[in-house]
Amino acid sequence: MTSADIRIVFMGTPDFAVGILDGLVNAGFRIVSTITAPDKPAGRGQQISQSAVKQYSVAHNLPVLQPTNLKDENFIAELSALQADLFVVVAFRMLPEIVWNMPPKGTINLHASLLPQYRGAAPINWAIMRGEKQTGVTTFFIEQEIDTGLVIERSAIEIGDNETAGELHDRLMLLGRELVVKSVQQIADGSVTRTPQAQLAETTALNSAPKIFKPDCRIDWKQSAAAVHNFCRGLSPYPTAWTSIRHRTKGEKRSLKIFRTAVTDLPVGDNSELYADKNGIYFPCADFYLLISELQPEGKRKMNFKEFSAGYALADWEAAL
Repeated sequence: MTSADIRIVFMGTPDFAVGILDGLVNAGFRIVSTITAPDKPAGRGQQISQSAVKQYSVAHNLPVLQPTNLKDENFIAELSALQADLFVVVAFRMLPEIVWNMPPKGTINLHASLLPQYRGAAPINWAIMRGEKQTGVTTFFIEQEIDTGLVIERSAIEIGDNETAGELHDRLMLLGRELVVKSVQQIADGSVTRTPQAQLAETTALNSAPKIFKPDCRIDWKQSAAAVHNFCRGLSPYPTAWTSIRHRTKGEKRSLKIFRTAVTDLPVGDNSELYADKNGIYFPCADFYLLISELQPEGKRKMNFKEFSAGYALADWEAAL
C-alpha cells in the first residue's frame, strides 16, 4: 500500500495537532476526514471559535466531523462510512474502544514524551518542571489503558536549561511531524514494528504527567531557586506559574503571573527582600535569588520587568508566601 492509497482519519484540536496534520498532507497521504472539537464561544465577545484543526481543514478542503459525543450512533455510522484504514490521533480526547478499534490498521497516537515516561495530559510541562534534560516524542498504537500501547518509534531531544514549555512545544511539534510521517509510512508499506513499553523502561520509577490546574501553578518560594525556575518555565506560557505580593503597609495583595526567569548565584540572607536592578526583579528562594524578567500583574498585560518596576515601588511590597 502506498501513501496515496492508505485512507487516514486524523483526530486533533490545537495548533500542535495542525503541525502534524500538515506534515501528513505535504507527504502525500490521503486524509479522508478530520475529527475535531465542536465550535464554541470564546473571549469577552463570546464569538464562535473554531479549533485550529478545523481552520486548517477548511483552508485545505478536508472534510470535518465535530462530534460532541464520541459514542453517538450517528457519529459512529459516519466514521465507519469513511472506510479508513488508519486513525491518527494528536492532542485529542480519550477515544472509546468502539472508535479506536475500528480501522483495520489500528489507531496511532503521538505523545510528547519518551514513553513510558510522562504518560498523561501534560508531558511537556512536567518534564521541564521536574528538571529533565531530555525528552522527545513517541508514536504508538492506542490500547485500552491511556498511553500504554505498543510503541512504533521514539525520537529524543535535549531540553535547554532556560527553555520554556512553549519553546519546547514548538520544537517537539516539528520532531513529531517527522515521526508521525515516518510511522504512517511504515504502516502503509508493512514494515512497522511494535515494541511493548515494558521493554523500553530504563527504570521502574516512572514519572506521570497529569493535567495541571490553577491551584497547582502557585509558586512555592521555600524551594530552591533551581526548582522554582524549572517550575516557572515548565508552566510558561500556559497555564502559567503565579504568585502573590503584599503591600507592606496597606496589606493589599496582588497576584503576578511569571513567564521568564533565571537562576542567580546571589545567596539569600535572613532578611532578604524583593528588589530590582538593570537585569530584572529578584525574588528570594530557599537558597538563592531568582531573577524575573517577564511577568503579568493582575488585571494587566504581560510586560517586561522595566515596565513593571515603573509602576510598582518594590520597597513597598513583599512576597506573600
